[in-house]
Amino acid sequence: MAEIFSYTFMQNAFILVILASISCGIVGSLITVNRMSSFTGSIAHASFGGLGLAYLTGVHPMIGATVFAVGSALGIGALSGRNKLGSDTAMAALWATGMAAGLVFIKLSGTYSADLMSWLFGSLMAVSTTDIVLTGALDAVVLGSVILLYKEFLGISYDLEFTRIQGVPVWFVRGLFLVMAAFTTIVLMKVTGLIMVIALLTIPAAIAQKFSTSLWKMMTLASALSFLFSIAGLFLAWWLDLPSGPVIILVSSIVYFSVLAIGNKAG
Repeated sequence: MAEIFSYTFMQNAFILVILASISCGIVGSLITVNRMSSFTGSIAHASFGGLGLAYLTGVHPMIGATVFAVGSALGIGALSGRNKLGSDTAMAALWATGMAAGLVFIKLSGTYSADLMSWLFGSLMAVSTTDIVLTGALDAVVLGSVILLYKEFLGISYDLEFTRIQGVPVWFVRGLFLVMAAFTTIVLMKVTGLIMVIALLTIPAAIAQKFSTSLWKMMTLASALSFLFSIAGLFLAWWLDLPSGPVIILVSSIVYFSVLAIGNKAG
């Protein structure tokens, strides 16, 4: 095991996994209790349009993906909140539009690089110092927001109308949650890739929910599980010479279905 950490790229991957697990557990728990798992997949796939546009225009892929992810998250929130369109329909529409736009932009740019594939399927072996700094900044924003507005997040998650009656600016808290989810999704795309990010955001939180009596305990346990799954997947991928993203998801899924089986048997 010591040999693994002798490589700089493995050190960077380990640091990123630690940092990403924090925001993954916190935001993933909020997504789970709000029953918005499909939302994560929608903004992840919508951000593909931003990736394609970034390759076409020559800007950094993370900038394009982030702009599209945040725009899609707020768009879904606005459409579902004003009842202009059902939230499921809005998510499906943005999901398809982002993927279609991304494919068109990539075709126009003539780009098909390893870097693009790392965004689709994850690449912990290609983590840069910039990725680590951005993930650390995200953690600071997420932790600070949850500490300051924990009761508000709890309110919009379990009793939105009562929270609104109490004078809480629900639109602001909900908007902040959507932006946090968008940023977390972009960061986790480096771990598992666009296609599988929904699994890492929801599986640890779903397991944690079964063993938690409060939201903050669920967030803590989900962060710990996200870290354990990611580290186990990273090590297995190294030893078996496999891509880390899919292995991390397989590890998470095995634990999740095992917990379900044990629970059903006990029940």
